[in-house]
Amino acid sequence: MKKALLVAGALVALPSMGHAQEFAPLPGFYIGAGVGAAWYLSSTTSVGGSFSSTTGLLADIVAGYDFVGPRVELEVGFGFIPFTANLAGTAAASNFSGNAHQLQIMGKVLYDFIPASTITPYIGAGAGVAFVDGNRFLQNTLFAYEGILGVGYNIDSQWRVALEGRYVGTTNANVVINGVNVGVNNSNVVAMVYGQYKFAPPVSAPPPAPPPATPPSFMVFFDWDSSALSEASLNVVRQAAGAYKSKGSARIRATGHTDTSGPEAYNMALSLRRANAVKNALVREGVPAAAITVIGRGEQGLLVKTADGVREPQNRRVEIVIE
Repeated sequence: MKKALLVAGALVALPSMGHAQEFAPLPGFYIGAGVGAAWYLSSTTSVGGSFSSTTGLLADIVAGYDFVGPRVELEVGFGFIPFTANLAGTAAASNFSGNAHQLQIMGKVLYDFIPASTITPYIGAGAGVAFVDGNRFLQNTLFAYEGILGVGYNIDSQWRVALEGRYVGTTNANVVINGVNVGVNNSNVVAMVYGQYKFAPPVSAPPPAPPPATPPSFMVFFDWDSSALSEASLNVVRQAAGAYKSKGSARIRATGHTDTSGPEAYNMALSLRRANAVKNALVREGVPAAAITVIGRGEQGLLVKTADGVREPQNRRVEIVIE
């Protein structure tokens, strides 16, 4: 019993060894495995005498589901404990020693007290069936139960290591010794090192990025070799001014173009006159002059590709972009 109290005390003290770090736990399925030392609690038998043990071994595997706080598990464990029986002076008088083997299958319910912390103390209980040595290997089929006290260290949201103390008991195991049916109280304490891996939940694909916003734009066209605005062009300028005002705070870029007829230097100056004509019309419609940038590109940036010297109406334009 002293060993059990020491194990439990060590597990309870572990959370004070460092400051816990918070992280975001997620529910999900997990698997785990553990290995540790086991001791048989010395006891008398149904006919007198006693059983005692040295340190044995228990290993198990588990599969479970974590609800973040509560957990449920299915455990399959196998172990052995070296023992000594002293039945001298009893009806089954005999002294012998050996290894007692046990295979156990249990359902368990556990609870993590601080699931969002790096250091997580927990408790649990389990019940199921155990197969224990009798006259033959694993001859006895018994009801099994266990109590669990542990502390886990969450490496991240998927990996955990833990120290765990258990009390494991079964209903009485029976063995025939010298023709006498001897019942043995099968109670054990276990100290285990345990590792767990939680499967990551499926990750949904991120939503597609929204298409880049295209600033509002308007197009004003001109007659050949002219920077005068027609009535149709003035209507477009009014629409552009309204769009500017609706944005509250914006800038306007007016870029003038020409077709390929005429000298390049002349066309560069003509494109700038067209851009300034649009700027002046925008100012008359209430757009601040400081908010307008004018650019002349001449024959560059043709809307319709043509050879040199071609009079193309769609190339004689000013593009109004509201940014």
